[in-house]
Amino acid sequence: MSNLEELSLQISVRRLRSTYIDGYQLYNDFLKYLTKLNKFNFNIHSYIISGIENNILSNNDIRNSFINIGYKSIDLYADEKLADYSGNCHVYSLLYLFDEFLFMSNCFQGGKFNNVKILFMVDRIPFENNLFKIISQDFTNLKTLIMHNLESQKSQECSSTLITFNNLITLNITDAHSDYAIQFLTENITYLPSLEVLITTYDTLAHITSYFTNDETRRNCAKIKYLRTDISFVRSKNFNSYFPSM
Repeated sequence: MSNLEELSLQISVRRLRSTYIDGYQLYNDFLKYLTKLNKFNFNIHSYIISGIENNILSNNDIRNSFINIGYKSIDLYADEKLADYSGNCHVYSLLYLFDEFLFMSNCFQGGKFNNVKILFMVDRIPFENNLFKIISQDFTNLKTLIMHNLESQKSQECSSTLITFNNLITLNITDAHSDYAIQFLTENITYLPSLEVLITTYDTLAHITSYFTNDETRRNCAKIKYLRTDISFVRSKNFNSYFPSM
């Protein structure tokens, strides 16, 4: 291990009554033992539970800690205010070379993630329309989106600009509030020209499509080839016309 010259590290760490991983801890606990390391790509996610607000590192604190150990080409975002005594921090090297981005939360501020094909979003605070707009612009090759958020969106007003995910094939919103099904399947809010796989609950799907009669959600369902719901059901005539590719 001490002879390692190149390393790509993607890790998620859950910490109890602690704070986010910063550059100093990474160096003292790990990097200082890799004396021959000359290329290091990383994506480090810290999730703290039962954290103490006064001990939470700021975004600037974390950034400076990495700069001070020699890693200037990085970006990060972190919750500086905890929700239910928990928070998330992502710090990663640039360019971002990994094909997945896991545990995105509301503190995400944007960036370029052209290599990312899989995105997993999770938070206890609602995801709003503007965040999805940022994601559509910054994750241009995204193919799979998985969302876990049971909170209703606070703002029901959507931008006049249509959000488009040109390459999104799979959408998993089983563990998400029905607002996010409306967000993604309503054609005047979001356009999904490549969507082929939808994973959701039957109640959500039946509700937002008005039992497969709502024209506002019809276009984004037209190319779906695989639908998975939490319960089995008998396909109606309306269902078959709503999902002509199945």
